[in-house]
Amino acid sequence: MEQLALQHGVSLRKDGKFQALVGRLGQSGPWLMLPQSFMNASGRPVQMLAGFFKIPAADILVVHDEIEFPPGFARLKQGGGIAGHNGLRDISQRIATHDYWRLRLGVGHPGAKGAVADYVLGKPVQEERESIDEAIGRALEVMPQMLAGEMQAAMLKLHTDPKPKAPPKPEPKPEPKPEPKPKPEPKVEAQPEPKPAPVEEKKGLFGSLFGKKK
Repeated sequence: MEQLALQHGVSLRKDGKFQALVGRLGQSGPWLMLPQSFMNASGRPVQMLAGFFKIPAADILVVHDEIEFPPGFARLKQGGGIAGHNGLRDISQRIATHDYWRLRLGVGHPGAKGAVADYVLGKPVQEERESIDEAIGRALEVMPQMLAGEMQAAMLKLHTDPKPKAPPKPEPKPEPKPEPKPKPEPKVEAQPEPKPAPVEEKKGLFGSLFGKKK
């Protein structure tokens, strides 16, 4: 609601008789209201404003959290049950009908029923907060159709799932450097053993003088 008011340059001012912050889009546009009461007592401000300006239930849009949807989901519908939501219960009782419009923003479920109260009052983790903000952004994109009364067109656009983000490309892994191949050891060829030198026949004193015998 604050983002919608900011987009249109509207200041939300505290109004004691409605127990809410109130602003209007233009001189004859729709009223914006942020109840300042407890969530489970949201019906009284809605009843007071709707009764004062004679706004029918079919022209009321309630924006609320939805634990049955995961963070990032945004759905629009008219009427239906309250699914245990105490704020919706009080609004339905106060204006005596379920036939108002609801913009449901998924916040996820804590897993245990007994933990719901603390879960919805706590702050979401960073990743869930980003998903919720994206859903709010998509809802704001179809707000012109809703303000023009083109609820079916707004619903069709809002309920069309956005294209999934492409997963980040993995960083290329450096190619492993090939290990240097060990240099082959030089082949050592066996050298042939040297042949023994021929032994010269010893010549005695007489042999050297007279030569070989024939």
